Amino acid sequence: MKLKDYIESEILPRYEKYDSAHRLDHIGAVIQRSADLARGYDVDADMVYTIAAYHDLGICEGRETHHLTSARMMREDKALRQWFSEEQIETMAQAVEDHRASAKSAPRSVYGRIVAEADRQIDADTIVRRTIEYGLDNYPELDRRGQFNRFKEHISEKYARGGYLKIWIPGGENDLKLKAFQSEIEKPGALEAMFDKWFDKLRCL
Repeated sequence: MKLKDYIESEILPRYEKYDSAHRLDHIGAVIQRSADLARGYDVDADMVYTIAAYHDLGICEGRETHHLTSARMMREDKALRQWFSEEQIETMAQAVEDHRASAKSAPRSVYGRIVAEADRQIDADTIVRRTIEYGLDNYPELDRRGQFNRFKEHISEKYARGGYLKIWIPGGENDLKLKAFQSEIEKPGALEAMFDKWFDKLRCL
């Protein structure tokens, strides 16, 4: 069996059961962006692909430690030994551990920087939609005002100037998009307008 066949048949289908912010559309986007970013570096394309495919696998055991769980699942996957050495698997597992947006230190390798950047979907509509989807999936007891407050708190903590999101490839596309998004959300009423644009659509899905 080829690596791509294994991942497409055994790994990617697991995401179909996850919350709507971490399903196959997100993983597919991270895989594609990782491949695009990797063209600028001397890296193994199969490793880049595998890291992207596994990076959120641990969501099934909780969001807070999903990066660690995903890395553990990668290390424990004996099938990967068909295509990678133990050293390569450890490098990939470390990249998965290092991808989380709230990480306080830089990724330990270029592979970690690639997947971390690929996972940062710095697009206003994508950010807003995924944040609302996560709130609806995981906090269904909240009313509209409660959902907005959770949304506003998350956006402010993660994306505002001084927020915890770090860009590991300065001057790149994500860096420019983040600065533009920060300027947008600083405008009076901007967060309310973004929330209102998506909330009712997503609540009815």
